[in-house]
Amino acid sequence: MHATTSTKKQKEYIDKLQGEIAVLQKKIGEDESAETIVSRHINLLHRYNEAKDATQLLIGRLAASKETTVRQIHNDMDLMDDQ
Repeated sequence: MHATTSTKKQKEYIDKLQGEIAVLQKKIGEDESAETIVSRHINLLHRYNEAKDATQLLIGRLAASKETTVRQIHNDMDLMDDQ
């Protein structure tokens, strides 16, 4: 058994989705491709990860100099876990 949907309702739904696509396309830029957006996000994630790694290295050194744990430094500085 198949659900039936009228042609009119299908057209209305398609028109609604195309309207949403148009709004989102304006938001991200008319001439911007998905590949460009994904590439930019990947680059930003790489930069974020490099900064996070450097920060964790410094926190590790701070913990060693204070003779405590990295977790304790995180707690002392109100840093959140990634978990």
